[in-house]
Amino acid sequence: MRPFAYERATDVAGAVAFLADHPGARAIAGGTNLVDHMKLGVADPPALVDISHLDLDRISENPDGSLRLGATARNADTAAHPLVRRRHPMLARALLSGASPQLRNLATNGGNLLQRTRCVYFQDVTTPCNKREPGTGCSALGGHTRQHAILGASDDCVATHPSDMAVALAALDARVVVHGTDGERRLDLRALYRLPGAHPDRDTVLEPTDVIVAIEVPAPRPGSASTYRKVRDRASYAFALVSVAAEVSTDDGEVIRDARIAFGGVAHTPWRAERAEAVLRGNRPSAELFAAAADAELADARPLDGNAFKIPLLRRTLASVLRDLCQTEEQPR
Repeated sequence: MRPFAYERATDVAGAVAFLADHPGARAIAGGTNLVDHMKLGVADPPALVDISHLDLDRISENPDGSLRLGATARNADTAAHPLVRRRHPMLARALLSGASPQLRNLATNGGNLLQRTRCVYFQDVTTPCNKREPGTGCSALGGHTRQHAILGASDDCVATHPSDMAVALAALDARVVVHGTDGERRLDLRALYRLPGAHPDRDTVLEPTDVIVAIEVPAPRPGSASTYRKVRDRASYAFALVSVAAEVSTDDGEVIRDARIAFGGVAHTPWRAERAEAVLRGNRPSAELFAAAADAELADARPLDGNAFKIPLLRRTLASVLRDLCQTEEQPR
């Protein structure tokens, strides 16, 4: 790790000004991802501005019933908060399925959204990686691809986004509150992230001087049920092979009135399953309907040599989640 300048911000505007005055500088709060990358040589910021002591760790209810999650609130505290557990059990489940208890006690909400891929080639500075060094190539193509993308990838990058929290927030239509040089603005969480295209080095649309200050989660839909399910190689401290976040509303269990679904572990971004949602809306829950929804969403999937198993795995996981949320019985085979 190389030497770097350090400053503790006293307010958000000061943090933004520091980033503007120090090209290449980064904001740091929990540091559970950034510090690792600095040790590995993946990141080499000349300066850090510490925002962990700012008043950004509150979780509260807005007048419209939405929740405001402070950017520096710890993941563990967010998952345990009564409002989050009661209103959005999907989000609490997603947070609790990420990392280890020790890391959840340190990791922050804003940092969770901005964590970078765990692609082994991205984290190995001895290998070419377009995300780490644009134009050098993608070592995953033709390499080990068990954890890599089947949706939305490009010839320049097949990495996946690692956050569980972001997948749940994508399904919940959350918004991100960002403070930059022009003041505060709001972004739909789904618009925060970029597919890799020809520029996989840019994970988000944020400017270098932007600081996430909060996340806003809309009030739950009346009569809805939600959950988050993660499939991984071991029971804890592992990233998703596939995951499903879903919130479903039905009319007395007879017809699906609305569905909001997102996938994790399969794309460069939290993947909103809009095609699957469209198939489900207005129809009676059934095994055939769930299969049709999965087929619609996965029609454009492009698996690699080492991860074709993700397609049937995701199909089964989605069907299982929908069956539970709609309280339908599995059909005998």
